[in-house]
Amino acid sequence: MDKNSKIYIAGHRGMVGSAIYRKLQKEGYTNIITRTSAELDLRDQKQVTDFFAAEKPDYVFLAAAKVGGIVANNTYRAEFLYDNLQIQNNIIHNAHLNGVTKLMFLGSSCIYPKMAPQPLEEDYLLTGPLEPTNEPYAIAKIAGIKMCDAYRDQYGCNYISVMPTNLYGYNDNYHPQNSHVLPALIRRFHEAKESGAATVTIWGTGSPKREFLFADDLAEACYYLMEHYNEPGLVNIGTGEDIAIKDLAYLVKDIVGFEGDIDFDTTKPDGTPRKLMDVGKLHGYGWKHTIELPEGIKLAYEDFKSKL
Repeated sequence: MDKNSKIYIAGHRGMVGSAIYRKLQKEGYTNIITRTSAELDLRDQKQVTDFFAAEKPDYVFLAAAKVGGIVANNTYRAEFLYDNLQIQNNIIHNAHLNGVTKLMFLGSSCIYPKMAPQPLEEDYLLTGPLEPTNEPYAIAKIAGIKMCDAYRDQYGCNYISVMPTNLYGYNDNYHPQNSHVLPALIRRFHEAKESGAATVTIWGTGSPKREFLFADDLAEACYYLMEHYNEPGLVNIGTGEDIAIKDLAYLVKDIVGFEGDIDFDTTKPDGTPRKLMDVGKLHGYGWKHTIELPEGIKLAYEDFKSKL
């Protein structure tokens, strides 16, 4: 990408899109286009068609999506499927119609089968049933990967797909019901500390293991791959390291400074037992994360407090 290339970041106000935006600014890119959801409804085919025809971006980072944690995914199943399919269909197709040089599609580790071997290799896609609670979101993301490959096959489009692991960081979603596990823990421990609560209750047994990547590290990886990767299929982006939810809870508890107890509600679902990414392909291309979990949680907690 040239420094004056016209780059469209779809979803620039979300955690991922805003991290990519900061990275591009830091690297000296001056022609970045953005639209808020109020200005451009990416689910609306005509609006997206008109936007691409008018702006003609050279590069696209497709970071816009309807996202949420286990409760949101399981509650808004129709919306998670419809909204995400509409967003990516409209953007990918119009990128092709308007001659976009390169597009990056961002998916999620939930695309992999629930009981896939660990760590998750890129080849495990579509080898078994998905986790039922987030199946609609996963189906949409799988469709996006296959759409990028289909447009590559049929039209020669240089569209690449990356699959980040669980993300956290600046501009995260801390909604009480609709957030992912790490921001949910930050909020819960903070509110418990502020209210002087004696205990914090965590869903499940605490035994599932999860991998976490700071969103600014993801942005570094996305930038690196946009410059260096031009293949079909997908690339996992993660740390290659995971942590049990129970250990994560105690880590967040210590960083936030909550002095009460933790209670694990074993009547609630655990979700997928483990989701560790195999990042050998990414490391083979020469990129590795730099922000470790304790440091990242401290940065995220400071950001959370700054927004209260």
